[in-house]
Amino acid sequence: MSVWEITLFVAAEVLVSLSVFAAVIAVLVFLVRKPMRRYKSIDMAIFDKIKPSVNPDRNVVMLFFTFLGKHQFLIPANLILIFYFLFVARQTWFSIRILTISLSSLLLMLLLKRLFQRKRPLSPLLKAARGLSFPSGHAIMSVTFYGLLAYMLQLSINDDFIKYLVTLLIIILIGVIGYSRIYLRVHYASDVIAGFLIGFLWLVISLSVINGLEEYVGP
Repeated sequence: MSVWEITLFVAAEVLVSLSVFAAVIAVLVFLVRKPMRRYKSIDMAIFDKIKPSVNPDRNVVMLFFTFLGKHQFLIPANLILIFYFLFVARQTWFSIRILTISLSSLLLMLLLKRLFQRKRPLSPLLKAARGLSFPSGHAIMSVTFYGLLAYMLQLSINDDFIKYLVTLLIIILIGVIGYSRIYLRVHYASDVIAGFLIGFLWLVISLSVINGLEEYVGP
């Protein structure tokens, strides 16, 4: 099979998994959408807790980290990695993982936002963000992108200390990206936590499907 045939095959399998996963989430939406409103007071209390730490210097730092979770950064980063693994490292399945997981994560995030229809916080710290609030797209996409990067590094690095150090740094980065969205008051804490959980579950499901297909199709 050619690279593109394999990619289409994998994409089809991942889309099936996405459909099943989204269907399960859709059921959960109707179960938790109304009860979720009860916890808005907790989200507001977290905003109040963060407020004393707000200052211009920290604003700059948070804007930098939030940029690392934006599509303006992640799209070029994904394309560079796909090109590298496809044409330089000659690791076709790594490039397939990046392509399918990045696209499916985006579709999943957009679908869930439409299902929940939660509006963003009314008083952003600096600038209002467009779109809907729940779940946090930054949280989902940072977990799937940087989490996949950590997974690939686990397979590529032989030194255990460096392997675990890099993984720890990536986990911290993901956490700070999520925190930056709360700090900037463009997402509630519940948006970010849900985004982390959904992103992690989708990453695990996607990798399981793709790894199984890799064993079936072969390198």
